[in-house]
Amino acid sequence: MCNLYRMTKSHTEVANLFNVKLGVVGNAAGEIYPGYPGLVVAGGELRNMAWGFPLRLKGMKPDAKPKPVNNARADKLDGFMWRYSFAERRCLIPVTEFAEAEGEKGSKTRTWFSLPDQDVFAVAGIWRETDEWGPAYSMIMTEACTHVADTHDRMPVILRREDWPDWLDGAPDDAALLCRPYPELIAVNRTADPWVRRTW
Repeated sequence: MCNLYRMTKSHTEVANLFNVKLGVVGNAAGEIYPGYPGLVVAGGELRNMAWGFPLRLKGMKPDAKPKPVNNARADKLDGFMWRYSFAERRCLIPVTEFAEAEGEKGSKTRTWFSLPDQDVFAVAGIWRETDEWGPAYSMIMTEACTHVADTHDRMPVILRREDWPDWLDGAPDDAALLCRPYPELIAVNRTADPWVRRTW
C-alpha cells in the first residue's frame, strides 16, 4: 500500500496540466504522508484535501485522533466505507512519484516509482466531506504491475490521460474497469534513504 508520495510541481503548473481552475490549495508539502494535506482535482478545480478518510477504532478515547485510511482497495470499493464516494465523488490525485518501503524490518529504505515520460501523472482517488478534517481523499490501489511487484504486491491505480474523464464523470461500472495495473513502463529508483526518518 502507498503511504508516501511526492508532488513537486507548482500549483499553477498542476492546474494548467489538468486544465482546471486553481481552488483553495494552501501549503501542501512536496512529500505527502497519510493524514496530511495533498492536492486533488475534483469538481473542475485543484484543491487541498486531507489524505485519508478518518476512522475511529473501537476503544479509542473520544479526544483521540482518528486513523487516516489513505488507501482503498479496488476490489473492496463496494464496501460501506467506500461505495458512496466511488459512485458519486471520484477525483484525480496529481503525483510526481510514489514510494514503497523495501528491505528488512527496522532497516527499510525508500524505493520510488515514476513515469519516465511524465513529470506529473494522475492516480485514481475518491473523496468525501468529514467532520474531523473537512474534505478528505483516499487513493485507489490495485494489483502491482511487473515493475512494482518485486517491492509490493499492490500499487496505486495510475490513469492514462485519455481515461481521466471516465474516472471523474463516467458510470461506476466504467470507472471500475480502469482499476488495473499500469500497463506501460514505470521507472524504479531504489535509494539508501531510510523509510522512517528519525529526528534525533
